[in-house]
This record gives sequence, structure tokens and C-alpha cells, in this order.
Amino acid sequence: MPENSKRLKKYHYLIYPFLIVLSGLFIYSATRHYIDDKMYQQAFTNNYRIFSVPLPSKVDFCGEDVPLDDFFVREGLEKELLVNVYWNSSTLLMIKRSYRWFPVIEPILKKNHVPDDFKYLALAESGFTLTVSPAGAAGFWQFIKATGTQYGLEINNEVDERYHVEKATQAACDFFSHADSIFHNWTLSAAAFNMGEAGLKNQIEFQKVNNYYDLLLNQETSRYIYRIIALKLICSFPSRYGYYLRLKDLYPGIPTYRVKIDSGTSNLYEFAHANQVTYKILKEFNPWLRDRRLNNKSGKPYQITLPVKGFTSYKKLLENMKNADSILIDTNKVNFF
Repeated sequence: MPENSKRLKKYHYLIYPFLIVLSGLFIYSATRHYIDDKMYQQAFTNNYRIFSVPLPSKVDFCGEDVPLDDFFVREGLEKELLVNVYWNSSTLLMIKRSYRWFPVIEPILKKNHVPDDFKYLALAESGFTLTVSPAGAAGFWQFIKATGTQYGLEINNEVDERYHVEKATQAACDFFSHADSIFHNWTLSAAAFNMGEAGLKNQIEFQKVNNYYDLLLNQETSRYIYRIIALKLICSFPSRYGYYLRLKDLYPGIPTYRVKIDSGTSNLYEFAHANQVTYKILKEFNPWLRDRRLNNKSGKPYQITLPVKGFTSYKKLLENMKNADSILIDTNKVNFF
């Protein structure tokens, strides 16, 4: 018998147990992998839930009932609710910002006899951020330069009143009132804000219908009103759509005062310093000031907004908020199927 064979036979009692242990480890590893995947799948199935969003049995925009019995209307609204309910971080931020900016916009709408629901149009347009669209639309109401100028906003290298919330809201009200005088319908007036009065008028004349929900429009305008209504529902009834916030989680309004200026200044930092605020704070509260200077050769009077002393402090703002720790509960009534 060869020497190597003798040696293997001599140590077979050591080799065989090693092979058995090795095969056992392989089988255990494969089985363990199977068990882990199976357990993981079971845990996923047991714990992950996505619900279809319930629609109310009745909803309106500016007092006009939304015809939810029409399948395309129902599905159009449901789409926008699903997109915005499950777009969690963005929608949550919109709810927070609306607490600060709705109180600024609401009285201007009321003064101009424009329905309160139009505040959700501003929210849909910009999310209450000072964003600029690819087409150059700017501010909360997303005015393009031509339309903003048409409705009285000053827009140049130093001043852009599309970023002035109160003035831009007034310009929007003027647009809506003019559109309502043409279409005699607030829903169509809102649609005209998106696609233009002339474009909407052409479609109404061609299609021989004067109801937004019966019109075949471009994709953006076809979704536009549904998105506004979806945000109205979510902001009005946040907990019904899964959003639970304490009052202190919302962004409160900040007390401010105005400083009149009717002459130019070559350095806005110096103006800020003279009024005991930083340049950043000056621009934060007056984003319509677009340059480092304000020449104002015409001597036009401007109102500069500044925060009341101490109210840039979050602690101070909370002290000014009643029941800050309470949960924001829906108080309005809505009927769901």
C-alpha cells in the first residue's frame, strides 16, 4: 500500500468529521438565507401598508360643486390627492408654511371679494417658496414678467414686486376679478391664471362648453384645479390624510413693522445697520429688493418690512403662540363615503 494511502487511512477519523461539519455549515448557510428572506418578506407584508386615499362625497371650489360622479373628475382629483398625500416632506412643509402666509393673503382676497379658496392656488403655484420657474415665473403667485407688469407690479434689476407678497396678492386679485368679468366663473378664472385668458377663451369657443370640468385642456391645466382642491382638502383636514402636527410645529407669523423710504440708498447694508438688523434679515423680510442698492431716482415711496425686536427668536415666537403643544385637530366637517 502506498505511503500516502496509509497516511490518509490513518487520519480518516479526522477527515470525515471535518467534511461532515463543512457540509453541515453549507446546508445551514443556505437554509438560513432562505429563512431570513422568508422572515423578511413576512415582516414586510405584516408591517408595510399603503392605503388608497378616501375621497369626500362632496367637495367644492369657490362654492362650485366638483362633479365627482364623473369618472374622469373623480380619478383626476384622486390622482392629485395621492401625489400630494404621499409626497410627505413637501406636503408637510406646505402645511407648515401655510400657517404663516394664509393670514397675510386671506384679508387681501376678502377685501377684493375674491373667494378664500384662491389662497390654495398660491400654495399650489409655489409651495410658498420664492421659486423661479423655467419660464421665468416668480414669487408666491408665479407671475411672468409681462403679466406682473400688466397688473401693476414694478419689475426691474433693483425691485421685483412679484416677490412682495402683499403687492403680488393684490395683482393676483386684479387678475382674478378681470377673468371673472370675462368667464363669470371662479373655476375658469383660476384655470385662466394657468393657461392665459386668451387660450382658455379659444378652447371654450371651439369646444362649445363653458365648464372647466367638461373642457379638454393641456395636461398642466387639466391637472391644475384638481391639485388646488387636493391641497385645500389636505390643509383643511390634515389628520384625515395622515398629517399630525402640534401648533408649535407650524411656522408662525412674525410680528413686523414698516419703515418708509422715499429716497435712494447706494448700500442696503448701511440701511440695515442703521435699523439694527443684519443685511440677511433685511433681504429675508424684503425679497423684492433684488440688488445691493436702491437708487430710487424717482423718489417713489417704498415700505420696508422689518421684524419687531426679539421676534426672530424661535423661543419668543413660541411664547407668543397660544396652546403651542396642542395637536392641530381638524375642526371642519367633511363627509366621506
